[in-house]
Amino acid sequence: MALVVRGEVRVSDHGYDELAADAIFVRDLVDGLPGAELLEDYLDFPKGPCVLVLEQDRDGKPVHAVWGIPKGKCGPAVVITAYRPDPDRWSKDFRSRKK
Repeated sequence: MALVVRGEVRVSDHGYDELAADAIFVRDLVDGLPGAELLEDYLDFPKGPCVLVLEQDRDGKPVHAVWGIPKGKCGPAVVITAYRPDPDRWSKDFRSRKK
């Protein structure tokens, strides 16, 4: 969170593609991070630790975002991907995967 507050944020190429595909604004992700809810934690991800969080866009619609930090680095915070969760794959509150 401190990285985001300091403006040390980067969006991966894949992240930009996904944001564009789902009409999600980077500013919404950055602004929504303080209220984000941690859903999954991937501490051992090969490219560096990352987390899946549930955020809301400026219209209050749910957004899943994967934020990470490059392996062996102290920053920046990277938006790896973000997408609108599929109601067929997630619970009604978008907090857990359907089995």
